[in-house]
Amino acid sequence: MSNRREFEIAFVGLRPGVHDFEYKIDNKFFAAYGEQDFIDCEAIVKLQLDKKNGFLQLKFDIDGNAAVVCDRCSNPLDKQLWEEFNIIVKMVDDPDTMNQQEEDPDIYYISRSESHLKIADWIYEFVSLSIPLQKMCSDEEIGGGQCNKEVLAKLKQMEEEVNKLANPLWKGLEKFKDL
Repeated sequence: MSNRREFEIAFVGLRPGVHDFEYKIDNKFFAAYGEQDFIDCEAIVKLQLDKKNGFLQLKFDIDGNAAVVCDRCSNPLDKQLWEEFNIIVKMVDDPDTMNQQEEDPDIYYISRSESHLKIADWIYEFVSLSIPLQKMCSDEEIGGGQCNKEVLAKLKQMEEEVNKLANPLWKGLEKFKDL
C-alpha cells in the first residue's frame, strides 16, 4: 500500500464543520488487499466529514457495482452496491488501549497528536460489506439465459441422489411437512 496518500485526510487544517470528499474506487485500489471474491468493482465513495471539538463524525456513502459469481450456477452476475456507514473518530491520549476496550465497532480512537486520518482500510471494508453475502441469480432468472444449465442439471441430479439415500427412519415425518 505504498501510494495511499490520496486516502489520507489532513483534518488538522480543516475548519470545524462539514467537509465533503469523493473517491473513485476500482480494481487498482483492491490490488493492495489481495484476491477478492468480486471483480470489476467500480464504486464511488462519498465521505462527509463533520469536524467537531475532540472528535470527527464520518459518513460513508457507497454506490457502484461489482461483478461476482453466482453461488448457484457459477455464472457471472453484476451486483449493485449501495450502502451507508457511519464512524465516530475520537481523539484521546491512549488510542491503542481505548480501541481494544471499545465494544462499538462504529467508534474509533486516534491520538491527539495525529494530523492525518487514514481511511483506505475503511473504504475497503465498507465496499466489501456492500457486496451481498449470498450472490445468486434472482428467482425470475433461475434457469434463464444467464444461468449455467449444466451446473443446474448437476445440482438437480445430486439432489435426487441425496433424496434416494435419505434415512427411512425420517420417511414418516414427511406427512407433517405441510401442516
